[in-house]
Amino acid sequence: MQPQGTVFYHFYRMVAALAAPVIWLRVSRKLARAGVPAARQRERLGHATLPRPEGRLFWFHAASVGESLSVLALARRMMEREPGAEVLITSGTASSAEILDKRMPAGCRHQFAPLDRRDALSRFLGHWRPDAAIFVESELWPQMLVATHRAGVPLALLNARMSAATLKNWGRFDATARFLLGLFTLIRTQDQRTLDGMLALGADPDRVARGPNLKAMSDPLPVDERAYMEMEDAVSGLLWVAASTHPGEEAQVIEAHLKLRETVRDARLILVPRHPERAEEVAALVRAQGLSVVRRSVQRDPDGADVYIADTLGEMGLWYQLAPVVFLGGSLGRAGGHNPFEPAQMNCALISGRKVANFADVYAAFAEAGAVRMVKNARELAEAVAVLLTDPEEQQAQKSVAASLARSRLSELDDLADLLLTGLAEDAA
Repeated sequence: MQPQGTVFYHFYRMVAALAAPVIWLRVSRKLARAGVPAARQRERLGHATLPRPEGRLFWFHAASVGESLSVLALARRMMEREPGAEVLITSGTASSAEILDKRMPAGCRHQFAPLDRRDALSRFLGHWRPDAAIFVESELWPQMLVATHRAGVPLALLNARMSAATLKNWGRFDATARFLLGLFTLIRTQDQRTLDGMLALGADPDRVARGPNLKAMSDPLPVDERAYMEMEDAVSGLLWVAASTHPGEEAQVIEAHLKLRETVRDARLILVPRHPERAEEVAALVRAQGLSVVRRSVQRDPDGADVYIADTLGEMGLWYQLAPVVFLGGSLGRAGGHNPFEPAQMNCALISGRKVANFADVYAAFAEAGAVRMVKNARELAEAVAVLLTDPEEQQAQKSVAASLARSRLSELDDLADLLLTGLAEDAA
């Protein structure tokens, strides 16, 4: 039986139709500012710029960079298990398209996701005709889900995570939430809160369960070996990285670096803002503290600078391989933390702030095992970096535990690939 929707769903469709021209104007302008060609901008209207491959096609939809990269290891395993199958990945941001272009394995291709409007979805589904649709995290566009289901495509939702506020908002329209969640063949959540919330909204308990965190199972980040050798020759002193920092954190990182240099005089910092467009703002903070600074987008050679700002995309693997100690940002403010498995896979000793709600369970496991040092301010950050830079045995012990935790998650990814192939095939049949 085809889904009919709810009163609120049909109200949403009406509002979406009225707002469609304004939304397209805003989206296309944003992509144009990022340098996306006009033809590729029209992918958001469902106009494909690539042919559909022969054979089975698995469609993964993710919102932005982190979610998009999290599906690559799973996509690879599904293609390995299903000879001849290929993968389409859709996302909405220019940065995700740029990074995926560098990271996708053979058999994958990227398109910008169609807007949640009937004409765009009709063109998209008519061209690509996916055999299964796998949505990642919590970007749930109602018309996209309904149109895909009506096209006979089985749906899965992975890595689902909803904040308390989001669950409360959905609770106001519980009939619509129950209707949309009922379109999925299977749902796997990142955390218990999301699982409990979805069950309270009326999700089928036979289809929803706690699942592995895809971001904890991503492939190791790529490293340009030529760039690595260049940087290894150019950098002197004891090196640490502050990765994926957010506004308000850089000031604390710089303060920590100043304190660190009181005892570790040859310490050097690579500072990687989460958003590279903030690089000059961050550089100004460094200069204000009397430290020398070089931006990678301006000069590849750090030239002995106290702080090297890595304001390029797709090079995080390089910084993790170069530096033995990593402070993972997004954890001293409101961002909720970032994925600790990425630096753990790259043999780094980890430090994090304590505000890590996005990965609470993961950080709890890391902390219990002694795989991360949790700090609350610049003073504690400086102390943690000093210990790990100057005590090789302590540094190696922490690296080993973190790497072991990262390896232990890979078997769960194999199980998830098998579950998807079996469950979605049964639903399609």
